[in-house]
Amino acid sequence: MSERPSPVPAVATAGTPPSPRRNEWLLISFTGTTNTADAVMRVALPLLATTVTGSPALIAAVAIMLTLPWLITALHIGVLVDRKNRRSLMVGAEFARMAAMAVMLLAVAADVVNLPLIFGVALVLGVAEVVAQLSAMSIIPTVTPKSRWQSLNARLTATEYVTFSFLGAPVGGFLVAAGFAVALGTSGAVYLFGALLLTLLAGDFRVKPGKERRPARVEIREGLTFLWRHRLLRTMSALITVMAGCWAAWYALIPAYAVGGPLGLTPAQYGFLLTSLGAGGVLGTALVGPVNRLIGRRWAMFVDIVGTVLMVGVPAVVPGTPSSVWPVGVAAFFAGVGGTMWTVNSRVISQSLVPNELLGRFSAASRLLSWGMLPVAAALAGGLAQLFGFQVAFGCFAIVCLLMIYPFLRVITAAAVAEADAPAGESSGK
Repeated sequence: MSERPSPVPAVATAGTPPSPRRNEWLLISFTGTTNTADAVMRVALPLLATTVTGSPALIAAVAIMLTLPWLITALHIGVLVDRKNRRSLMVGAEFARMAAMAVMLLAVAADVVNLPLIFGVALVLGVAEVVAQLSAMSIIPTVTPKSRWQSLNARLTATEYVTFSFLGAPVGGFLVAAGFAVALGTSGAVYLFGALLLTLLAGDFRVKPGKERRPARVEIREGLTFLWRHRLLRTMSALITVMAGCWAAWYALIPAYAVGGPLGLTPAQYGFLLTSLGAGGVLGTALVGPVNRLIGRRWAMFVDIVGTVLMVGVPAVVPGTPSSVWPVGVAAFFAGVGGTMWTVNSRVISQSLVPNELLGRFSAASRLLSWGMLPVAAALAGGLAQLFGFQVAFGCFAIVCLLMIYPFLRVITAAAVAEADAPAGESSGK
């Protein structure tokens, strides 16, 4: 693709930090550390729940607690991100995660672990994730010039996949195999290191508002209104809402399906299964630039729909035996490739079309829909699996994802996507 150096006026007001390349690598390093710790927790907490209960619905409830804050706190946190120093918010989120790890570690040491405690720790981690994610997405325009947004987003996405799924998942499996106390203590230490990295970022990360601050409800409405009135961004949010729901269903069901269910994997083997998704994501970050140039952003993003259908569709049709781990892993690999294609391109589009002082609230409004679906989908998936079995649960989500092909082809056109690369003043916003 051809990236133009001229940013929209609102982004230009943010200024260029004194050391953009240094800041980029610090942000990438932070992403790597915090995603590694997050990955360990995504493995450890559901597996810790399996030691308390064998119910697929209750195990899936751990994923619900991890993602519920996107549904109940995103809009207000988005206002906070547009008002406060975004780096400070990210540091605070790391310390909240450390505190949650300390509480869980003490409970494991005292042998008083129970489901309410696991759910509570998961909820704290979920709130911290909302703060960190919205701040990290919104800080990019003040970290580096627009000409480097695609490369930075690609590197950040690659780092997320490498550390969260490719390395973090098997590391989490091995740490859990060594003991839950080892997994929790290691995660806490990694969160601390991530907070220290953030303190090294150079620049002013406070938002400079273009108008006087108004009540939170008014500023929340601005973010929602901007999203609703922009047809491309609105449709992208609707599509990712469905696909995010499918991913949430897969993540909610796969611990019970793989470890306590038909596949019969050990925790370490389960961690390796998750690396297939991460490996696809790593490959996708290497391919996103060439694929964009070859077939355009639009079709690169369409790969995500195909990969998501495969991810939830394959477990619905394979026989559900230990040998099924191979097709399940291959499908997750293709989902990882597609997920990268969507993530990198959608971030560039949003950062190009949304004013900097509105990024936090816009991201919150968008993720309220998409990531807010995560706990709903996880709960639905757990209930379906409990009542009708794993294949029915996976199959329902595959069918819903297939229905997204029509609105994608109708709205996500090449002309609409190209709007993100238009010079200032040429964007219609509709």
